[in-house]
Amino acid sequence: MDIWWIAYFLIVVISIAGLVGTIMISRTQDEKYGSSTKQNLIRLTAIYAVVILVSIIALALYIFI
Repeated sequence: MDIWWIAYFLIVVISIAGLVGTIMISRTQDEKYGSSTKQNLIRLTAIYAVVILVSIIALALYIFI
């Protein structure tokens, strides 16, 4: 197994774990931080989605080029 496959797999796994962790933490919110937590969750989810998408595109380019 090529070392690059392991690296890309770890990037995807760590990104997904971070996304799941962010969502789990956001469920335990304080009453006065509710609105700001929701906005931060939306931003972080967007960041994770972009990172996962870019990682998949980079992997596809590596495989096919």
